[in-house]
Amino acid sequence: MGLTKVIEHIFRRYFPSPFTIAVLLTLLTMGLALVFTENTTGENHFFAILSYWENGIWNNALLVFAYQMMLILVLGHVLVLSKPMEQLILRITGWVTNTSSATVLVVLPTLLVSFFNWGLGLIFGAILARKVGEYAQLKNIAINYPLIGACGYSGLMVWHGGISASAPLKVAEAGHLKGLLEGVADAKILQTLPETLSTAYTIFSYWNLIVFVLVTLCIVILAYYLSKRTEPTPLDLKRYEFASLERENSEGAERLDHSPWVSILFGILVLAAFFVQYLPALKTLNLTPNMLNFFMLGLAILLHGSFKRFLMAVEEAIGDTAGILIQFPLYFGIMGIMAGSGMINEVSNFFASVSTTTTLPIFTFFSAGLVNIFVPSGGGQWAIQGPLVLQSAIQLNVPLPKVIMALAYGDQVTNMLQPFWALPLLGITKLKAKEILPYTLLFMVIGSLIYIAGLLIF
Repeated sequence: MGLTKVIEHIFRRYFPSPFTIAVLLTLLTMGLALVFTENTTGENHFFAILSYWENGIWNNALLVFAYQMMLILVLGHVLVLSKPMEQLILRITGWVTNTSSATVLVVLPTLLVSFFNWGLGLIFGAILARKVGEYAQLKNIAINYPLIGACGYSGLMVWHGGISASAPLKVAEAGHLKGLLEGVADAKILQTLPETLSTAYTIFSYWNLIVFVLVTLCIVILAYYLSKRTEPTPLDLKRYEFASLERENSEGAERLDHSPWVSILFGILVLAAFFVQYLPALKTLNLTPNMLNFFMLGLAILLHGSFKRFLMAVEEAIGDTAGILIQFPLYFGIMGIMAGSGMINEVSNFFASVSTTTTLPIFTFFSAGLVNIFVPSGGGQWAIQGPLVLQSAIQLNVPLPKVIMALAYGDQVTNMLQPFWALPLLGITKLKAKEILPYTLLFMVIGSLIYIAGLLIF
């Protein structure tokens, strides 16, 4: 398809690495602050901006946030490398008979798993797509492998409305809303902010669940429709090996590393502590990043069956976080400049002046989609755009859950256009971005229509 070739060409020619983009955005923000904001400190304006930047980079609350988001990705990846997940994936592949069955068997589980955890869904969908391709090759089943790969990537268009969503989970933490706007908004606005915004009003709200179900159904139907109108593609895949560990001869205390009993006992202990500590919050559907990570930690240790296997999976998974981890401080520095210089107030006032109660969520959706192309991290995007969205919503009396989910919808849907998060999938499936883009772009169009309709109706 000609459009996808143009998009791939644009990304390759004009878009550097995400880290370089973060650096360029930092320099742009500094320049805008120098030109459009007043110096109220009495010192050199440029030096003041550098001070705002440094304070933002090492903001303790935001650094905690970055670590929480990294754990969500790492622990999700660790879970998919466990033996039970391997058996589940292999069982699913055994039901493939043609492209149509393959698309449904990949896209539906990927969307459901990604709603639970985006890191788990990202790797689960990639490995499932690869294993479906291998099975089809072994059994001489003709399939369209790029379409299967696109189905394995589809989970990234629902994750930010799901249980591991960055923005909804953070606002559910006590004091996060006020902490995010402290030093940005005036005292009257801070007083109107709730101490916490439960996920019962965002992730688990009836309207978000309805939107998720509709998106899931429509993407499954679209994938099935495409499977009937695409030609099979050739396959030449070697067997993809799951992370494995042969039992080594261990002596002394090393036996504890390989002992299934010690690992199972500790995993059960973590899960028991999880339910003791968080059962009241679970009953009210109020999740936080710490709750999710604590649960996944216990579950991952339990499923791997030994500390040695668990730590090997962690070592394999943690490499995927390197590029994201180092970008977070730069995003926080941008936020520090915007807050310290007063730029964030000017931008919020502009949004409030051109928006209404009805249009602000729609503007938020489109702006979040655009920002995601430059800042492909839901956590980093929330740090930059969250204060703007919250302050504009307060000025226009728009419900906070609605604008938070509008940001989440816009952020997640353009992942089908932004190839950054597809890199792990492309590496596992041995596909190229230009091969899956024709299908992911169609997913994005259908998903966008449903998200916009949901924001207008509910």
